[in-house]
Order: sequence, then C-alpha cells, then structure tokens
Amino acid sequence: MPPDERAIERTIRYGLVAVFVLGLRRRDPGTVVNAAVGVVGTYLTEFVERTCGVTLEPWHHLYVDTAMITHAVGMLGPYDDIRWWDHVTHTHSATILGGAVFAICRRTGRDPGPRVVAAVACGGLLWELVEYAIHVGADQIGVEPILVNYGKRDTLLDLLFDLVGAALVLVLGDRVLGDLATTDA
Repeated sequence: MPPDERAIERTIRYGLVAVFVLGLRRRDPGTVVNAAVGVVGTYLTEFVERTCGVTLEPWHHLYVDTAMITHAVGMLGPYDDIRWWDHVTHTHSATILGGAVFAICRRTGRDPGPRVVAAVACGGLLWELVEYAIHVGADQIGVEPILVNYGKRDTLLDLLFDLVGAALVLVLGDRVLGDLATTDA
C-alpha cells in the first residue's frame, strides 16, 4: 500500500482509538466495544491478503476502514441524531460482505446473484438477532446495552438497506471487483 494510503489508514485507526477513549470517558460501553472492534476490523483486509493469497487495492483497505470508523463514530450520537446514518452504515457493511461473496463466486465460477443476496440477507438477519439478544440481555441484568435495538421499523429498515448494499454489489461488482474475481493462475 502506498505511503499516503497508509497514512490515511493510520489516521482512521487513531480516530478509532480517540472514539475508544471518549467512550471510556463517557462510560459508554457501546462506544468502547464498537471502537475496539473497529480497530481490529481495520486489520481485516491485511488478514484476508495473507490468508487467501489475494492482493487488495488500496481503496479496498480504505473502504473497509471507513466502515469501521463510521460505525464507531455513530455510537457517539449520529445513530440517534442523524436519521440516515444507520442506513448508510448498513448499506456500507452489506457491500463489504456482498463484495467478498461476489469475488469468491466469480473466482469459483458460480453465479454470484443468489449467493450475494442470500449471504447479505442472512448476515443482516443474524446481526439483527444478535442486536436484539444483546439488548434484551442487557435489560435483564440492568446494564447499558452495547448495541441498541430501536424496534421493528428500524429492524425492517436495516434489512432493507442491507439489501440495497447487495444490489449495489450485483450492479457494480464486475466493474469494481473484477480484479479480485479472476484467479491468478
């Protein structure tokens, strides 16, 4: 990765550490956990490169990193105060999962369409169930939940925007992921 992209990646990681510290100061476990997971998530692309033997473009790294920072920053207030923030983060995350499935399907000669939609839909449903379980569990033991469930309408909107992300991958996948979709052999 070129030095300027590394500097951006480092800046995002520092931003996540700042969100982590702010979460500690606010005594907000949701912010702390989301920032910590975000820092770990910024290493996901490097892990994929090493374990799968692929070379990702610098923008792939930054795309995943920006998902991490927008989720963590969202915990500081944008999820509550900016109506569209949650929609953007769900769409962004869905494109990452969908993009990975798309590239794998193309590399293995399979039709990515149904697999991308299925993976994103199942991933979204699983996320919503985990979010709900954490919220219920936190309520039962009397602590602040690290993820917040805003009700049925929010869950349906989250799933809708997950599917928007899947659709974006299917429409743009060959154009933006073509280099990952072919084998190097």
